[in-house]
Amino acid sequence: MDRFSAVERALRGAPPHALYEAAQDALTTHYTAVSVDLLMADYAMSILQPVNALPYTAEPVSVHASAPGRAFGSQQPHVERPARATHVIAHFPVSVRGDRIGVLTVRLPEDQYDQQTERELHEIAEVLGHEIAVAERDTDLYLQARRANRLTLAAEMQWQLLPGRSCVRPEYEIGAQLEPAYAIYGDNFDWSASADHLTLTVTNGMGEGIEAALLTNLAINALRNARRAGLSLVDQAFLADQAIYGHYHGAAHLSVLLLRFDLATGEVEIVDAGSPKMWRLRQGKAEPIELEAQLPLGMFEDTIYAAQPFTVLPGDRLFFLSDGVYDVTSPDGERYSETALTRAMTATRLLPPSQVPRAVLHELAGHRGPIDPDDDALVVCLDWHGRR
Repeated sequence: MDRFSAVERALRGAPPHALYEAAQDALTTHYTAVSVDLLMADYAMSILQPVNALPYTAEPVSVHASAPGRAFGSQQPHVERPARATHVIAHFPVSVRGDRIGVLTVRLPEDQYDQQTERELHEIAEVLGHEIAVAERDTDLYLQARRANRLTLAAEMQWQLLPGRSCVRPEYEIGAQLEPAYAIYGDNFDWSASADHLTLTVTNGMGEGIEAALLTNLAINALRNARRAGLSLVDQAFLADQAIYGHYHGAAHLSVLLLRFDLATGEVEIVDAGSPKMWRLRQGKAEPIELEAQLPLGMFEDTIYAAQPFTVLPGDRLFFLSDGVYDVTSPDGERYSETALTRAMTATRLLPPSQVPRAVLHELAGHRGPIDPDDDALVVCLDWHGRR
């Protein structure tokens, strides 16, 4: 058995809570690693925390100003070669189909590090990411490692709903983020892809705290139930509307933007049922997309919804924003304008979608200043490549 296969087999055979230890032992044995560290990105995507240091006995490192952070941001290996040292420190992104999880750091003798070793360790980090995704069904260890602070109960419920925070396929790339990461309660996003279609849902919740989280949980699961039954986008909206109205009788409702992309043609069906807004960046120009506004889900009984056609072209970048973005005001009461939002979108045009939402929300936080947000904010970024 070759060394790569030996490490892969060790990871696949490890207990869910012991993936780090299995990686450490296997890389030490088969790659002569001197040390191995596994760092997990926190919910705010601002720091990387070591799994082997739980509960938080070691200092986290910055995503934006550290060597592991460079590997995390670029999703490519980053190698440190300290002066007069006999070892190299190699950092590898740990991700699952574009969803960035963390970084695997391996220190090993310089004479043992070559291009073949780098390729193998890069693949091992990917295998580790897939094993972590599976292991999270059976252990809390990796979810705990992502927490720089305690989540509110509402935030716990919301994060458990999410499919991930980024996704990469040949036809598209998606990146998304929620803020404040540790205290969100109503906003949410969801996506699902088949061989021919991508369905994307962006929700802007009503209310605060647990009540907002419960409403969003009901809506997302109703939409998933209808989608998994093979129903059309319009019927998905209709059944989710009935589920919410049947429970709340109009006392609570949910704003949602539903989209269904044809992966082969770029044709899109859209149901705009509320306040989430859609923008398009095409050839460097950002502009809002005006859609046919319809009633939020659950506002009235037997609401009829209609899908609106839309087309995306290769090279288009789409933004989806909750009102926690465009309703923010500065300390002196100045509203975050469309001009500022356009500037943020164009300024991040060279970043991959996985990094764009965090950058836009950082700009938003600068406008808001030291004031705590009174609403959660959501940014979803989608790059459309189209099918070749």
